[in-house]
Amino acid sequence: MSQKNLFLRLFTAVTIGAGALFAPASQALAADQPLYVTLDPAQTPDAPAGKIEVLEFFAYTCPHCNAMEPMVEKWRKTLPANVVFHPVPVAFNASMTDLQKLYYSLMAIGRPDLHAKVFAAIHEEHKPIYDEKAMLDWIATQGVDRAKFKAVFDSFGVQTKVTRANELAKNYKIDGTPSFAVDGKYVTSPAMTNGYESAMAETQRLVDKASKR
Repeated sequence: MSQKNLFLRLFTAVTIGAGALFAPASQALAADQPLYVTLDPAQTPDAPAGKIEVLEFFAYTCPHCNAMEPMVEKWRKTLPANVVFHPVPVAFNASMTDLQKLYYSLMAIGRPDLHAKVFAAIHEEHKPIYDEKAMLDWIATQGVDRAKFKAVFDSFGVQTKVTRANELAKNYKIDGTPSFAVDGKYVTSPAMTNGYESAMAETQRLVDKASKR
């Protein structure tokens, strides 16, 4: 199988896995369908005492995450000081691990500005940056030293964060992206609210709910 065909099959597999639970916009929302779920047991947030934690479970290959990224970024800028926001890259299979490492490596080198560019590279420029070699080739085009980035990419610190991300996805019972968890208790998603804007509105409502506890 050619490398191009291999990349196409990999992209199809991870895209389907990452966004399979999103309901079509034309599908009517059932009257009794919950807009969020309450976790049982509740999780202990990785946030300072008195802070409300919001987790965004995402995958770079998920088209819905790509579509929501500008909304999420705009919304997070409106959050008050008592709310902490953490993106959590999800891997639904082993082939997505390098994408998790890519996110945490970008954060480690102080280049959060490249987060949105990864989405653009995959979904708009159709670049198959799904494994380490392709990521290193791409990162070099962004003015980042390839060797230094590889050292971070392969570091124990990044692997530790990936392990924690996997634990969070399991503990929060995440089976589709994007999903949003609030205060260790509530999880919502576009699949539950049947829309991107409604998912952001529901996440905000859950933040307000947690603020009143």
